[in-house]
Amino acid sequence: MELKAGDIIRLKKIHPCGSNEWQVINPGIDVLIRCLGCRRQVLMERSLLLRRIRTLVSKDNLAEDSKEI
Repeated sequence: MELKAGDIIRLKKIHPCGSNEWQVINPGIDVLIRCLGCRRQVLMERSLLLRRIRTLVSKDNLAEDSKEI
């Protein structure tokens, strides 16, 4: 699965704040994600994150939209 900045992902386990949706901030070998419930940021290894992802909720279409203009 390819992750890009701005993508919204849903993880298998719920965060203590009650949300399970996260936004990808900085994809790379270590991925920085932000909880959409409490805005806490977590740095996680890509391989560990890919095992914990349930679904990809939405993709950031900003790059694709700028090509059409």
